[in-house]
Amino acid sequence: MELQTEPLDWRDGDIPVSRRFDDPYFSLDNGLAETRYVFLTGNDLPARFRDGFHIAELGFGTGLNLLATLDLWRSGKQPGTLHFTSFEAFPMQADDMIRAQQAFPELAAIAEELAPFWAEGARRISLPDLHFTLVEGDARQTLPTMPTPADAWFLDGFAPAKNPELWEPELLSKVAEKTAPNGTAATYTAAGHVRRALDAAGLITTRIPGFGRKRHMTIARKAA
Repeated sequence: MELQTEPLDWRDGDIPVSRRFDDPYFSLDNGLAETRYVFLTGNDLPARFRDGFHIAELGFGTGLNLLATLDLWRSGKQPGTLHFTSFEAFPMQADDMIRAQQAFPELAAIAEELAPFWAEGARRISLPDLHFTLVEGDARQTLPTMPTPADAWFLDGFAPAKNPELWEPELLSKVAEKTAPNGTAATYTAAGHVRRALDAAGLITTRIPGFGRKRHMTIARKAA
């Protein structure tokens, strides 16, 4: 895939901010800590990891969530292969993605390992412990084609008020449909309309304390 140039600015030298959505790609407080708290802990990981565990994500952004997840998988010496599918309508330019990832020295080894794939415009990455797929385009059209349900979802679009397309009830209904039994979802937002849409789609949502300045966030689970 040829990654397009997504217009952005840089705040404090290393925090990318989308001009399209007027929103930073990760927390101004600590992007890695937010990812670990919201998406990893929010989905009860690594406790649920197993060979073939499938994570799906709305909003690939800088790739931070992928790096943090693979780091968690490897640090626990998890056997087998992690499957990770990410849906992104506006991919960042490879150079910008690589620059953004340099803000997290804890993930430097993995970032360096994957950087050549981004530079080549890779859509898929196959490593012994990772099968990654980046699906470019409008998730409202592309998500229904995902062949394998996800065990966990990272709902990581820009803020609902600025990026409403990724939080529409119809799309969240497809997220629920593409969630495996006992599967989970987590998101930094606690917006009432997002929780109601997930509940209506058949997921059981819970509002819990959020990260940093955010008072609350949302986790969800699908019944067996």
